[in-house]
Amino acid sequence: MASSSIPLRRLVLAVMGVALLVGLIPAGATGEPLAVANPTIEGPIPGSVPGDPLSPVLADTYPFFSTWYDLDAAGYVEQEFYISGNADAYSTTGALVGNDVPYKSRIIVRRPTNPARFNGTVLVEWQNVTAGYDLDALWSVHAMRAGYAWVGVSAQRVGVDQLAAWSPTRYGDLDVTGNRQFLTDQMSYDVFSQAAKAIRSPQGVDPLGGLDVGTVLAIGASQSAGRMTIYYDSILPQIESVFDGYGFIVGSAPTRVDDEPVFQVLSETDVRVPSSRPDTDQFRRWEVAGAAHSGWNGRVYRAPLQLRDLGAVPEYNCALPPFSRVPLHHVTAAAYDHLARWSQGGAPPPTADRLVFNPDGTKARNELGLALGGIQLSQVEVPTALNTGDNGGPSFCILFGTHIPFSDATLDGLYRNHGQYVSAVTRVDNRNVGAGYIVRADARENHLEATQSGIGK
Repeated sequence: MASSSIPLRRLVLAVMGVALLVGLIPAGATGEPLAVANPTIEGPIPGSVPGDPLSPVLADTYPFFSTWYDLDAAGYVEQEFYISGNADAYSTTGALVGNDVPYKSRIIVRRPTNPARFNGTVLVEWQNVTAGYDLDALWSVHAMRAGYAWVGVSAQRVGVDQLAAWSPTRYGDLDVTGNRQFLTDQMSYDVFSQAAKAIRSPQGVDPLGGLDVGTVLAIGASQSAGRMTIYYDSILPQIESVFDGYGFIVGSAPTRVDDEPVFQVLSETDVRVPSSRPDTDQFRRWEVAGAAHSGWNGRVYRAPLQLRDLGAVPEYNCALPPFSRVPLHHVTAAAYDHLARWSQGGAPPPTADRLVFNPDGTKARNELGLALGGIQLSQVEVPTALNTGDNGGPSFCILFGTHIPFSDATLDGLYRNHGQYVSAVTRVDNRNVGAGYIVRADARENHLEATQSGIGK
């Protein structure tokens, strides 16, 4: 039951509970937006990485999928916190179906240790659970390079249940279902909101360690982008706004327009029809030729974690050699920077061409089989392999794209010598930096890779 400290709007909703429970009246439909509750934060939880000295209570535990990046060398720290309180539950249409339901989950924080390194923006990721466990799909080197704080939120039942099974000692009392009342993630939206509220306006334990937070961005990939779409379209109109902007990566995006800008970044895999929502002052959509929904960079990052925490790295028998090498993460890095400035009142991000389709609805490709249109990174415009967003086969193969290295004969026909190849890569990368599609640090990485390659030698 709501307490006297809860805003009048929530008390009114409690009185109208029967109508709300059957979905007749959307929450927030008859008054001011519901305030997002500030949750209780506990932590940091002892044990930050495998091998750390731990408390007797949490012996031999550490955060699931604790990053293997050298955070100390980058001036970063990873900490895990419990987050708990009472959350409202919503249907996917935005109807309030539960009020003030107890929950307990966790958040992972990766942040600069020196406040001077913090750029003022927090990337709050809705952890992806498609594989059956929490996945920090959008954590990246760029976050550390640019001084972001990153927070991963465990909002969904599948991820939280897996955590409890993986380490009953560390996670056994986590629950985002209201003691199994809400099994289809009806509570996830408010849990996600409350995590942002604790970051923006901490009470008690500050999960950001006292950093001066200026901008809070919601980001989510694939299935998580779908959840965030529901959140933006159906839940956000009824509640306090706790995010300044939204990044929807390799997944759906809202159809509604509101004050908070929306940035959608899609791989070639995700673009299946030629029609798409046009850009506006509050919406941007980028499509990246040759990139996969889940490509090589993600495979390389996750494999050590899967081996360490799950005991094995999944193998896939796809129809074609999987995992496109086109670095979608280079584009999302630029997108975060644009979204942060945009959310702070700056200019909208640059527009980008969409992928080209043939009259029969298939994607247009050049003579090498590479997609036309969209953002053309140097790995596509100066190619050494066939990288596409397409594949087939069992399990997740459809999401991995294709990578087939060109033959020596093909490479000899494309590049007279090594210098020509490196110069072409540099030219395309400089153009993409100037257009705002990638950042200078990633262009330097591409240049180094091209220089160290044997192409044209």
